[in-house]
Amino acid sequence: MLNLLRRRPAPVPLIRAALGAPLHTSENRPGYIVLVPEIGEEGTLGEGVLKPDGLPAFSDITIEMCLGAIGQQASAVEKSVKALESDLQGGRQLDAAGIFRELDAVTGPLETTWGVGKALYLGNSTLIPTKSYMNIHERARNARAAKFCNPTVYKALQEATFVAGADEQRLRQKFLLEGKLNGLTLDKDKQDGLKELLTHLGRERASFKNKVNMAVHSFGHVVADFNLVRDFPPALLEATAVDSSQPLEGPWKITLQPQVVDGFLKHCPERLQRWNVWRANVLKASSQQSKALETSTHLEKIRGLRQRQANLLGYANFAEMSMQTKMVGSVDNLKQIFAKLLKFSGPAQSVELEKLQTFAQDSGCDYKLEAYDVAYWRRKQLAAEHGLQEQKLSEFFPLPRVLSGMFALSEKLFGIQIVEQPKAEVWHPAVKFYDVFDADSSNSSTPVGGFYVDCYSKEHKFGRNNGWMVGIRNSNRTAGLTPLCALIFNFSEPPQGSPESRPPLLCYDDLQMVFKTFGSGLQHLLTQAGYSDLAGLSNIEWDASQVSGHVMSNFLDDPTVIRSLSGHFSTGEPLEAGLSQKMRLLKTQLAGYNLCQDLYLADLDVELHRSNAFWLQIVRKLWPVYHCMPLDKMDAHPCSLTDIFAGDWAAAQFSHLYSRLIAADISSSFAEQRSEDNYAAVGRRYKQTFLSSGGSVPTAEVFRRFQGRDPSGEALLKSLDIFVPSQTTDSN
Repeated sequence: MLNLLRRRPAPVPLIRAALGAPLHTSENRPGYIVLVPEIGEEGTLGEGVLKPDGLPAFSDITIEMCLGAIGQQASAVEKSVKALESDLQGGRQLDAAGIFRELDAVTGPLETTWGVGKALYLGNSTLIPTKSYMNIHERARNARAAKFCNPTVYKALQEATFVAGADEQRLRQKFLLEGKLNGLTLDKDKQDGLKELLTHLGRERASFKNKVNMAVHSFGHVVADFNLVRDFPPALLEATAVDSSQPLEGPWKITLQPQVVDGFLKHCPERLQRWNVWRANVLKASSQQSKALETSTHLEKIRGLRQRQANLLGYANFAEMSMQTKMVGSVDNLKQIFAKLLKFSGPAQSVELEKLQTFAQDSGCDYKLEAYDVAYWRRKQLAAEHGLQEQKLSEFFPLPRVLSGMFALSEKLFGIQIVEQPKAEVWHPAVKFYDVFDADSSNSSTPVGGFYVDCYSKEHKFGRNNGWMVGIRNSNRTAGLTPLCALIFNFSEPPQGSPESRPPLLCYDDLQMVFKTFGSGLQHLLTQAGYSDLAGLSNIEWDASQVSGHVMSNFLDDPTVIRSLSGHFSTGEPLEAGLSQKMRLLKTQLAGYNLCQDLYLADLDVELHRSNAFWLQIVRKLWPVYHCMPLDKMDAHPCSLTDIFAGDWAAAQFSHLYSRLIAADISSSFAEQRSEDNYAAVGRRYKQTFLSSGGSVPTAEVFRRFQGRDPSGEALLKSLDIFVPSQTTDSN
């Protein structure tokens, strides 16, 4: 039988555990062929997974142990729900608080083992291979869904005339919404129809994803000329080199992995080469690339099935159904926000592209810029006009210094203390564990939670670093559990024993990613919500689920914070003050252009899920609204939008942008007076509202408690330097 091995992992796909996702079907995942035991339901509950101190026993955990624990704990949850159902049918008087505590107590251990599995899967897929993790994931998810899909519990909560306590009322709302979205209000025939429809939808989504994956891997453009890759950053060189151990030797294979495409368009100096890769990217999974791999048919079937799903559940269209789990509330509200942001980003985009065209011409460019030219000339403009060369800047941001600086900033902001515990068991020697103490806690000498940091989880990055905040367990007062999470990154591990080895050096995008990941971790750890289903990021509306991450990353707009994080990897010298002032340009350069791209994709997603028109008609209608550059007549980009058509972001793509909008408004309170005292005062207020509330209070109300008003898009526009006061905002 397989036991756990100690080596670094192979690449694994991102787990996208969308909060509260209704009625999603399982996806096929490529992975290891591995013999594992059946998920068992006998034995001591979760034996061996946790140590007596409550932390995972990572030194001893095996695949068999995780599978066995999940089976036992999932069975316990399902039996508890069945017992509750029997009691209610037998006339038991409903006590909502008691029911919720009972369910919390039995689901706590399940969620902990599930979280351990997630951390090991992302941290080292040798420890929990793909097939094993998917067994754990499906078993745990199905068991957890049992409490939300039980008709007897749903009916009892629906008929309850009195529910004491704000947390219990909030949980009741969650149960009722989950029940409705899972079809509990339908009669038997319609429930059967919904189940059949979702099975069909799952097959179409899987086909869409598989074909896009095949289309991505069917393209391989080999480059032999070093001059075409000379400006590639080291990670991109390594990811594209045919022999990754000799990234400077070549040849280099350019694939359609998104990060490789982005990096190639940004750094390749030859326009024809850029066009070739860009064209292959926008045509992938379309009939123009390969009839066998076209996804247009699946795309239209998915849209039709989602429309039928929404109609069955009582909604006019899928977009309207999606709004039930969103802070923005309705499509009409969302469209108003789109219009207000476009009012500023549209004109800004025109001016930005004109300036970029002028710069390119002054630099010897003799052609009109197209979409595949923008990233390349933006990089050249930043270097020539502002001295911002991302590779040079990264030398001032070694990973250990950034992490220690980020922890120190958080301690000042939120009145917490982060203390490393070197004796904690971890899944690899490079992983570190930290306790978090809260000065505002009733017992400030006891940790309120803890987190692991794994900086080197992957060997292959496809040219870009990524970060995940993995919730190992939620705060759960009934089960007596404090929150645990893991921050997992995929930076290149320094060679062991080499005198020339140096820590990973972070570019600006890496800095934002690390801060964003840690911001989400803070919301998980500092929650004060009493129930697991309301704690941390649980039950937060999808379009607010990234707010805490963006708030943290917005501190990088402050040159003082940037300098405090910096220190050259060889000398320790901080970044020059002038450059720290200019680093915001890496965010604001072409901000109008980038915001228009985001608005287009968000609006396209909404329209694809509420309009009956063919997808190409919708694209042709929306494109000129948001873009200055014309739509290429061959462009078929919707055919490869896997997040929307194969993932969980259908009619929810706007959530990424909306989270940024809310976060920018929050960050404006910090930025009004950039000083340590102001930061600390606002930080405490932010901790007492956003970080502590979790999903126990609607985000709109949490925002009002923090800001004293409703959100505005003005702060986002100002943070991007595209707000023009003379353009009235009509209460924007």
